[in-house]
Amino acid sequence: MTSSMQGWQLMQPGAHNLELVRRPIPEPGPGEVLVRVAAVALNYRDQLIVDAAYEPGAFAPLAPCSDFAGEVVRLGAGATRFTAGARVLGSFTCDWVDGPPPGTGQALGGVGGPGVLAEYLALPERWLVAAPASLDDVQAATLPCTALTAWNALFEQGRLRPGQAVLLQGTGGVALFALQLARAAGARVVITSSTESKLARARALGATHGVLRDDEGNWVRQVQALTGGVDHVLELAAGDLTHSVAVLKPGGRLSLIGVFEGFEARLPLVPVFQKEITVQGIYIGSRSALERLVAAVDALGIQPVIDTRYPLHDFPAALQHLRRGAFGKIVIKMPSRG
Repeated sequence: MTSSMQGWQLMQPGAHNLELVRRPIPEPGPGEVLVRVAAVALNYRDQLIVDAAYEPGAFAPLAPCSDFAGEVVRLGAGATRFTAGARVLGSFTCDWVDGPPPGTGQALGGVGGPGVLAEYLALPERWLVAAPASLDDVQAATLPCTALTAWNALFEQGRLRPGQAVLLQGTGGVALFALQLARAAGARVVITSSTESKLARARALGATHGVLRDDEGNWVRQVQALTGGVDHVLELAAGDLTHSVAVLKPGGRLSLIGVFEGFEARLPLVPVFQKEITVQGIYIGSRSALERLVAAVDALGIQPVIDTRYPLHDFPAALQHLRRGAFGKIVIKMPSRG
């Protein structure tokens, strides 16, 4: 192993300030492991972090991105959870092992939390989980944020049952994982999009119905006609939640996940009261939930949808692709090491 590695860093907000730098490979401390990173998956949050839009007013020099798959190559003193050669994933919310979310704490790839877009990482072993045996590194890297969010909404919190109807707003990463997971659990899945081509691809992945979304809300009547109302909506945009509430059955569940339309939402309270709707915020998921997701992926044969793979040096191009939109995940494939 050489003594140095490449990694991206950001000293000031804005993609134009990204730098690919060479720095020493870190040494794992007590309770840590050194991981050779194989692949890093991008999330919408990464764009917000680079633009300083996720935590306005707070910025520090950082390394971007939170989701990775890699191989343990060295153990620090007292590290026992993994052996050298083990394939691992990072847990997004670093010290959330199980139970309710901590409400505060360190997360990978943010202001104050270590980013993962580098060839090697030295991390506490408690922040890691074993990677799924059924997926390669590029596929596995997509699980810790988007797939876990979908899993948490549907199963950890939503307790999805066979035969229920789920509405997914859009065809982003969370929606495509939710589509596959919900169908594997025997649910009916309605997915909305503003383009027919994306709906066709969603149907090919198993969506029961695809509905073109419009600003006037005509799609609500279509969904109600197809399903009689849905049991669970995964709301991936925020903004005005009137239509999402309207399409829910009495006793239904609204999972708030995305922020594509901003960090505030408008919720019509009268129908929420009348239908006794459960409104649930979803914050990724715990390490234990990620372990349960990995087991489900291996058991069910879930295959992440990969849009494009980029080499490490093309991260700015990958970020631009993320801004334009993708069908499936954008992944950085790390250079091979001897």
